[in-house]
Amino acid sequence: MIIPPLGGLGVQLSASQAPGLAQGAQATAAEAGAVAAGESAGFGGELTEAISSLEKTQDSASGAAQALAAGTVSDPESAVMTVEDAQLAMELAAQIRTKATEAAQSIFNTQV
Repeated sequence: MIIPPLGGLGVQLSASQAPGLAQGAQATAAEAGAVAAGESAGFGGELTEAISSLEKTQDSASGAAQALAAGTVSDPESAVMTVEDAQLAMELAAQIRTKATEAAQSIFNTQV
């Protein structure tokens, strides 16, 4: 499976180079099916799923880093990509947390 170029950069990744992308696509399809079936997870459910996904990404990166350090990984490039994906996911989560905290503080400081 070839993934189309991202952001017009002309970079193509195969499924073996980015195993998390295929899982993410399957999860997105499952979520779409749940919504189509009339199930609503709500904000709490979505937040729980996002944190669970972040945790899985971090665990995957930890395993890849350990395998890379031990020299048991067959494809070092995919291990580095996994670690970088986890780092970007954590940075995104931290930015979202900061924005949500700022928004909540702004609402609490609003005078009626």
